[in-house]
Amino acid sequence: MNKRILLVNGPNLNLLGTREPATYGHDTLDDVVALASRTAGELGFEVRAVQSNHEGELIDAIHAAREDCDAVVINPGAFTHTSIALRDALSGVSLPFAEVHISNVHAREEFRHHSYLSGIASCVFVGAGTRGYEFAVRRMIEVVSA
Repeated sequence: MNKRILLVNGPNLNLLGTREPATYGHDTLDDVVALASRTAGELGFEVRAVQSNHEGELIDAIHAAREDCDAVVINPGAFTHTSIALRDALSGVSLPFAEVHISNVHAREEFRHHSYLSGIASCVFVGAGTRGYEFAVRRMIEVVSA
């Protein structure tokens, strides 16, 4: 076991803290990475974090994770609703993964209700704010440690 979680954040999540704070809160991406890292560290794991607005960069990071990560925590942002390629990448590396959404996507616009990833995810955390990352890291460590 590598004791490492890949934390993936998709498009526009670099704007956390300033983008639509009524929806996403005031925590920044750095705050999210720190929370995930702190949570993992308490359980003897580490986090490697990547954020990109470009689908291919996220796919490359997921592919690389099969070499030295045990699981993935991903907030795919808008790619949730559009990216078969991300789904195929996650399926292809055969790592357990948790899908995270800061807001309750089911209480928002209709087009946000469908996820290409949820059907193959180990678990999905929706609407828990940035705490969803903490919950996802804990759950992924439970899954890989079982």
